[in-house]
Amino acid sequence: MDRKAMTIPTFKGRRRRSKTAAEVGHALGFRSGLEVRIAAELETATGSPVPYESTTITYEKPAKKSRYTPDFRLPNGIFVETKGRFVTADRQKHLAIQAQHPVYDIRFVFSNPNQRISKQSSTTYAMWCERHGFKYAKGSVPLAWIREKVTP
Repeated sequence: MDRKAMTIPTFKGRRRRSKTAAEVGHALGFRSGLEVRIAAELETATGSPVPYESTTITYEKPAKKSRYTPDFRLPNGIFVETKGRFVTADRQKHLAIQAQHPVYDIRFVFSNPNQRISKQSSTTYAMWCERHGFKYAKGSVPLAWIREKVTP
């Protein structure tokens, strides 16, 4: 690939502005101008295109001790976590805590439990909680949670 601007024809014969090598590289799946340049160098050196990101290597991240401080602890021992946004990192954290500390009763109060976990997903915060065995409420802590007798 040469570093000069390239022109890409459109369907009706009109021409768009010239694209840079980096823009063409992004269209081909490269994430940076450096990757585009290295791909061109390798193709020149070997005489044919060298596969890009064709191999996936699996590995395990080493365990790392982390700490979690719940928002509230009710007198009966129930932990209450308040959430406006419930991002992937939060969901993963709470699944790990649940797996490692099943005796803790952690419940969520969402500003909107019907919010989808992502734009691409039809799963809501409420559905996620139900699927993973977490109790949740909308907007405030239910009086029943406060009055609930928790067995140790």
